[in-house]
Amino acid sequence: MKKIITAILIAASAFGASAQYDADTENGVVSFAGRKGFVWESKDGKFEFKPYLMVQTAADFNWYDSEGLDPAYNQDHVHNSGFSIPYAVLGFTGRAFGFITYNLSINAAASGAGILQQAWADMKVTDAFGVRVGKFKTPFTHATLTTLGETLFPTLPVSLTASVIMPHSLNAVTPSMMTGFDLGVEFHGLVKGKWGYQAGIFNGTGSNVNLATKTFSDDWHIPSLLYAARFTFQPWGVIPATQGNPRQLDLDRLLVGVSASMNVESENESTNDFRAGIEAAWMHKRLYLAGEAYFMHVGFTKRQKIDESFNYMGGYVQGGYFITDRVQGALRYDFFDRNGLDKGGLLNMPAIGVNYYFKGVNLKLQGMYRYMGRTGHATQLDRDNDDLGLATHNATVQIQYTF
Repeated sequence: MKKIITAILIAASAFGASAQYDADTENGVVSFAGRKGFVWESKDGKFEFKPYLMVQTAADFNWYDSEGLDPAYNQDHVHNSGFSIPYAVLGFTGRAFGFITYNLSINAAASGAGILQQAWADMKVTDAFGVRVGKFKTPFTHATLTTLGETLFPTLPVSLTASVIMPHSLNAVTPSMMTGFDLGVEFHGLVKGKWGYQAGIFNGTGSNVNLATKTFSDDWHIPSLLYAARFTFQPWGVIPATQGNPRQLDLDRLLVGVSASMNVESENESTNDFRAGIEAAWMHKRLYLAGEAYFMHVGFTKRQKIDESFNYMGGYVQGGYFITDRVQGALRYDFFDRNGLDKGGLLNMPAIGVNYYFKGVNLKLQGMYRYMGRTGHATQLDRDNDDLGLATHNATVQIQYTF
């Protein structure tokens, strides 16, 4: 398995994987979508400074199944409900010396090291080659690389964010499909305006660690880091990192991509996690369609003395359509083989939503409902365990302001 994974990573690095960073979405949080925004810049245009902010306030309702417990216990089915602030981001982005772009953002709604959401500088030598260093999004999945304020639904697919299920003796090791923000270095570029690549090395510890804490792999004899690459084909020009914007209703863009990564000695040096994904997105005027499928192989390090390995799969398809210039309807079907491909059972999570964009004031109102179904489990215990910690019914209303 290790030889196969290594070969895939080498191939992915050779082909590369897409620099989706255009001028409108450089900060990864707020899309300017063709508007200049509030900017300080030099007369020659080589120096530019753009402050921005995004605040989201949500009302959440979550209803959980009883998981087979006796009703006599009077279990409360409603948890994690009320008001929340998913993001309260303040940052700035810009350009220096004509070829360096930079970004720094603070998420006041986070805690610990996660408060520093992003901090990076990007040296673009040519369109075909650039280098980015600092803390930023790792090159994996269209959903997470979408600008935060431009998502079709207020929450990401559960198949990306939820941790996987392992045997009870191993519940301390619970990776998820998503890699998200991390510290590292990345090479990226766009060749002939169509072929994009990203290839980088990251800590593999996620957004909540800003320190160098990794070691050397005892099994593979390489640094225990996250090695990731992504390759895309965009035949009609770069697709904006958005899932729908009322200022961009005349675009026709297509993206097809593949990605792969290996997180060496992740999960407290317990596992080697390989991930691979395939994605597609199409923006055609008022219509937005996207779909992804991803796979994860979790193998334990030799020091754990566990011969078992586990394979997981998930994905989603979603679509949005601007019914009017301000109202966007949304549908999503999300699936997740959370308990491993060696066991029966699948989580099915259909969702419906609607977005309203207030004219001229940068306000966006989102509403969604998601149901979690379960199918194909061998026993009732498997069925109950598969959605532990996940709500059967979720409803969210969120309002977002950006500047």
